[in-house]
Amino acid sequence: MKKQAGTPAPPTSALSASLEDYLEAILRIIQEKQAVRATDIGKRLKVSRSSVTGALHALADRGLINYAPYDVITLTDAGRAAAEDVAHRHESLRDFFTKVLAVEPEKADDAACKMEHAIPEAILERFVDFVRFVERCPRGGPDWIEHFGRFCDHQNTDDDCENCVREVLEKLRRP
Repeated sequence: MKKQAGTPAPPTSALSASLEDYLEAILRIIQEKQAVRATDIGKRLKVSRSSVTGALHALADRGLINYAPYDVITLTDAGRAAAEDVAHRHESLRDFFTKVLAVEPEKADDAACKMEHAIPEAILERFVDFVRFVERCPRGGPDWIEHFGRFCDHQNTDDDCENCVREVLEKLRRP
């Protein structure tokens, strides 16, 4: 028998990091394949079938998914909202790490996955605002971020600062 959503979902903060990972995986698989089965989730998260089954029961009991063994898994409205919240936190952190801190995408993705479960919403939104600011501010922008990456590559020394200032002045003088 398929477990149906009965009660509204708790805020994602009431979910364990593991259950949030399952929700995010379900959302991503739906976006890629339109249908999700337990085997898809196990492959994506690299976990055993019994771990997937336990998590699916827990998510169904919280009203976040519709689940029956050997059937397609779907997100409830509350489950979709919770999954999208987790995905938003992940993407925002990954963007901050790659766009502002010039961290390699794979490392940024791994760190975002670990941090997405603990970061308070107000701080996360500050990260998002900072990325927007850096990308749009005339004193910031992609060049500024690129130069930060070069600064990090030069062991945080001022060796490249003179070249950086020269490049900025040349760009300002161009018609």
